[in-house]
Parts: sequence; structure tokens; C-alpha cells
Amino acid sequence: MLTLIGSPQSRAFRAVWLLEELQVPYKLVDVFPLDPKVFEVNPSGKIPVLQAQGQTISDSLAICTYLADKHNKFTFPAGSPERAVQDSFSLLAANDMEAPLWVRHKHVDILPEKLRVPDIIPSCERDFLQELKTFETRLGNNTHVMGDTFTIADIMAMFVLSWAKAVGLDLGTGKALNYMKNLKQRPAYQKATQIRRQSRPFSEMKR
Repeated sequence: MLTLIGSPQSRAFRAVWLLEELQVPYKLVDVFPLDPKVFEVNPSGKIPVLQAQGQTISDSLAICTYLADKHNKFTFPAGSPERAVQDSFSLLAANDMEAPLWVRHKHVDILPEKLRVPDIIPSCERDFLQELKTFETRLGNNTHVMGDTFTIADIMAMFVLSWAKAVGLDLGTGKALNYMKNLKQRPAYQKATQIRRQSRPFSEMKR
């Protein structure tokens, strides 16, 4: 059985959602970053981590790519032009869109008070909103980033858009919100959201 290590409050949510889409059995170990259980399998202490067939896989995008490829679902074939476009959307979400949110998060919630730089927050929000425009332009009028086909790129994008909305960034009233509304109707997303709600909040994490 697959073992997913990491709190569903984190990027591990992406893997939980995909596992629910795939309807494969898995064990979820609900732990925060830097937990001793995480260090046992990942020297960085970061989550999520997936244990599968004797291998340890870290990083939510790597985990989702592995699972989608293994089950031949929610992805285009490796080596196809469609797969390259899919991957570019995944990386847009995981890198360009998520990076400013992560820097903002560190300076609002994570770093010791003396290391926080409040003046950087407006810049982070500006950078995210610029990347949001890129995302919406590329999305066009499509239901999913790959047209009518749901892929792991949608999982990557939905997570970062939800994060931005949760911290109060203005996503407007257009494409991004309609895109999110559609994805929220998926039963597997709703199940993953329920699992997340039942998990421990990050406020319980010892820093």
C-alpha cells in the first residue's frame, strides 16, 4: 500500500486529491514539516513524501507525476506535445505562481519576528497577480488547463489559487474563480477537502 506522509493542510493536499481521483488505497500519515517521522524518510524534513514500491518520493509535483504516469490517468503520455504543455502549466503553478505566495507566507507566519520584512509583502502580492494574469490568458475559455481534459496540472493550479484566495488576494470575478468553481464540483476534490478539514491545523505546529 502507498504511504503518503504529510499534513493535508500542506502541499500534500495535492497528492491526497489525486489519490482520491485514482481511487487507490493509501495510508495517510498526518504530520507537519520537520516532524521526526518526516526526517526518517526525507533529510530535508519537508512534506509531502510518498513511499511506493520501496522508493521514497518527495515534492508534490513529482508525486503527482509518478502516480498519474503509473496509473495512466489524468496526464498526457510522456514525450507528447500535449504532455509538454501540461508540464508547463504545472510548473507555472508550482514555480511562478506559488513562489511569491511562499515568500509572503514566510514573512507573515513562519520566520522569527526579527527576520520578517513586512515591506516585501506588497511585492509578493504584485508578483503573484502578474502570474495570475499569465495563467488566465493561457487558460482562455477552457474548463481545464488542457481544454476539456482534467489533468494533474489542474491539481497544481487549484492548490495555489485556493491558497491565494485564502490569504485574501483579489482574484477578480473572472476566469480564475469560474475555473475554481468548476473544479470544486469534483467528488474527489470534495473528499480531499473533507480529509483536510479533519486534519490538525498548522496552528498546532511547534516552531
